[in-house]
Amino acid sequence: MFKKIAIFLEMIKIEHTLFALPFAFMGAVLGSVVVTGNLPSWPQIGWILLAMVGARSAAFGFNRMIDRVIDGKNPRTAGRAIPAGLLKSSEVVIFIIVSLLLLFWASFKLSPLAFKLFPLAFFMLVFYSYTKRFTWLCHIVLGLTIGLAPLGAWVAVTGQIDLTAIVLYLTIAFWTAGFDVIYACQDIDFDQSEGVYSIPARFGIAGALSLARAFHVITAIGFIVLFFIADLSWWYLAGMIISYIILFYEHYIVSPKDLSRLQTAFFTMNGVLSIVVFAFTLIDLVVRLY
Repeated sequence: MFKKIAIFLEMIKIEHTLFALPFAFMGAVLGSVVVTGNLPSWPQIGWILLAMVGARSAAFGFNRMIDRVIDGKNPRTAGRAIPAGLLKSSEVVIFIIVSLLLLFWASFKLSPLAFKLFPLAFFMLVFYSYTKRFTWLCHIVLGLTIGLAPLGAWVAVTGQIDLTAIVLYLTIAFWTAGFDVIYACQDIDFDQSEGVYSIPARFGIAGALSLARAFHVITAIGFIVLFFIADLSWWYLAGMIISYIILFYEHYIVSPKDLSRLQTAFFTMNGVLSIVVFAFTLIDLVVRLY
C-alpha cells in the first residue's frame, strides 16, 4: 500500500506544490484583506488547501492518462507510472474521480461563486493536456489553468472577482507559462520528431527562451501593478525586488548553448520565488491590520 501511495505521489509531482500553493494562499489573504478587511479564517484556509489538493491531483491524473502514449515514446517520460506499468489506467481513473469529488466538495463549502466556477476549472484541467496536439500556445493555456489557484482562492474568500483578482490571475498565468517554456526546451527534439506542439519546437531554443523572458517581464509588471491597486507597502515591494532577482537569475543560468542547469531554473528558482512573494505579501497585510 505504501509503495502504491508513493507511486501516486510521484505521478502528481507532490513536490511541485511549492509552485501553486503559496500563490493560492496569496490570493486568499490578499483578497480577504483588500475586500473584507480581515484575514481569511482557518476553515477557509483548510478548504482552500483541500481544493488545491483535489485540483492538482485531478490535473496530473488527467495529464498522465491523456498523454500516456506520448509519454511512452519519450525517453524522458517513459518511466512515468502508466507507460512503465506501475499503475493501471483504471486505478488512475478512480484517482481522478476521487480528486474531482474533493475539489467539488471544497468549492461547495467555500462560496457560491466558487461552486459555480467548478465547471470552468474542470474544463481547463482537461483541456490543457490536449492543447499540445494542435497549438504551441499550450504553455499559456497551462498558465491560465494554474492561475486559477490564486483566482479561485480569491473568489473563495470574497465571493467576487474584481480588477485586482484579474491582475493577480494574469500575473501568475504568465509566470507559469514562462517557466513551462523553459522546461519544454529539454524535449525539443522529441516534440519536433513526433509533431508535438510547443514554443521550443516552433521557434527553437533561442526563440523560446526569448519568449519566456517576455512572459516573465509581464509577470514583473503585474506584480508592480498589484503594488499600486492593492495599496501594498514596502514589505511587499521588498519581496518583489527579491523575486525580480530570482527571475533574472533563472534566465541567466540557461542559454541556447547550455541547458545543464534547466532543472534548477525550473524547480528550485520558481519554488523559492512563490514562497518569497507569498511570505512578503502576508507580512505586508498582517502589518497593515495589526
